[in-house]
Amino acid sequence: MTDQGFCVFAYDARVARWAAAAHAVACGIAADPAVQAVNLRHGRTWFVGVDALPNGPDGSVAGVPLAGAWQDELRWQGAWHAAQVSIVYPGYPQQDAGESDANHRYRIARHAAHVDGLLPEGPVRRRFLREPHAFIVGLPLNHADAAPLMVWPGSQRLMGDALRAVIGRADPTTVDLTEGYQAARRRVFETITPVPVRAAPGQVVLLHRHVLHGVAPWAREDTAPPEGRMIAYFRPQQSAEAWLDADKDAN
Repeated sequence: MTDQGFCVFAYDARVARWAAAAHAVACGIAADPAVQAVNLRHGRTWFVGVDALPNGPDGSVAGVPLAGAWQDELRWQGAWHAAQVSIVYPGYPQQDAGESDANHRYRIARHAAHVDGLLPEGPVRRRFLREPHAFIVGLPLNHADAAPLMVWPGSQRLMGDALRAVIGRADPTTVDLTEGYQAARRRVFETITPVPVRAAPGQVVLLHRHVLHGVAPWAREDTAPPEGRMIAYFRPQQSAEAWLDADKDAN
C-alpha cells in the first residue's frame, strides 16, 4: 500500500480469467427482476449488489480461482465473503423518492464520499463501526471509463487519526462516531483534492480501510458496455481493534 491509501496492480492474466468468469455470472444475476427489485437505487442507476456474487470462501467463481500477484501484497489468510457486484448505469445518480435534497447534492458534489463500515443508524443516522474491514479490493469486470471510483489520496491518515481520537480506549463498536467522522471528512475536503481511479479487467484496486472514497456521477461523455460499469468488491472483516490500529500500512 502506498502513502496515497490506494494502489492499482498491473494486468495479470489470472485476474483477467477471474474477472471474465465473474462478469458472466454477474450479468445473469443483475438481469433477474427479483434481484433488481432489492438492489436498484437512485432512480435505477445503481445496482448495489452487496453479497451478490456466489463465489466460494476461497474467492473462486464458476470454478475459476481468485489469484494474482496482488495477493502477495495482502497476505490475507481468511475466507472471502460473497463479493459485492456494484453496477452503475447512465444517468447516475438520480434522486430517489425518499432521499433528501441534501443527501442527493452530497452524492453529486462530493461523490458520496465515505469510509466503509461506519453505518448510519436510527432516524437521525448516527454512525457506528459495524463492519471493521481489513481492506477493500476492487476487481473491474468490464472495460468502462464511466462513473469512476474517486479517492482522496492520503486521507486514511487524517480519518484514522480522528477516529482513534474519538474512540480512545473504548470498545470501537460502542462509540458514536458521527461528529468526529463528519469533522474529519470536512478537513479532508478542505485540504485534499480527489482523484479518479480507473482500472480494467485483469487489474486490481486496493484501498486502505480508512481512506475516504466514493463514485463520480456518470458524465455525458462517459462510456461503458450495455450492462453498465461493473466492479466486484471484497471487504473481508477483522476485529474492531485491528481496524482501529495505526498500523504500518496506514502510511
